[in-house]
Amino acid sequence: MEVQVQHLREWERLTRDPVATALSGRDFLCLRDFSRTELERMLELARLLKTWHKAGLHVRPLAGRTLAMIFQKPSTRTRVSFEVAMYQLGGHALFLSAQELQLRRGETIEDTGRVLSRYVDAIMIRTYSHDDVVQLAAASTVPVINGLTDYLHPAQALADFLTIQERFGRLSGVQLTYVGDSNNVARSLALGGARLGMRVVLSSPVGYQLDEQALAMAREDARASGGSVEVEADPRRAVVGADVVYTDVWASMGQEADHDRRVQDLAAYQVNRALLEQAASHVVVMHCLPAHRGEEITDEVIDGPRSIVWDQAENRLHAQKAILTLLLGA
Repeated sequence: MEVQVQHLREWERLTRDPVATALSGRDFLCLRDFSRTELERMLELARLLKTWHKAGLHVRPLAGRTLAMIFQKPSTRTRVSFEVAMYQLGGHALFLSAQELQLRRGETIEDTGRVLSRYVDAIMIRTYSHDDVVQLAAASTVPVINGLTDYLHPAQALADFLTIQERFGRLSGVQLTYVGDSNNVARSLALGGARLGMRVVLSSPVGYQLDEQALAMAREDARASGGSVEVEADPRRAVVGADVVYTDVWASMGQEADHDRRVQDLAAYQVNRALLEQAASHVVVMHCLPAHRGEEITDEVIDGPRSIVWDQAENRLHAQKAILTLLLGA
């Protein structure tokens, strides 16, 4: 009984104080939309829910709630993690392919949001255009969650920060070096890491570097948090002192036609044993998956002792649980 009371108190502390209640009803579009305290609360709740899950303890705060999931891009981790998260929290998730919705026949994203808001308690969308997500959120009267756009992938980054925190016991001061194409994942890591006081180093060739607007925003936030965001084109120099080396595919969905050119341009940015020898001895390696083995990362690294890729993938589930719980005011 005493243990149950302790669990209940911890749950109430994380879900009922002003920080948590301020998150209720909010959209989850970009990590920069949240304060450092709010992001830390999401991570704290994710850790608690993961601990309970491992111990066989379950809560059902979303009983009777429904999440609509719109997919204009295919998915493994995003779909499964959100669907399982809703089920384990007592709710229900609806998979909605864009090809099966009236979006295919020209209904606007705003009208889709207005209609779905009358049926469901939240909407998650995984799509190409970030503007579509912004417009969907503006028209919807329920929380909208960005499951991925070509510009940002905040749900992935939140799970990544949870994984780093598990490994090092902190985020502030940890050096995360991202190597490769500074894409939507890199952008979310830079913006979120800056908020959380991390040292983020981005290493990409010319033509693949982070856009100046996002870089300026990240650096502004880093100055306030005590972190930093740096750009270093040479990957061997970029990983010096790194606690985490992170990479992603060189050709994302929609870029398949440019695959050969991208492989050629990014060949020097492969995460392999030789590159990791330049990093700290305790360095760990992350990849948001799916991986193109032999291109951006070698089998030896992703399957090796420094890889925490599978922990990272698992943590998508627990990060999504925290997002859903707090946004739905459970």
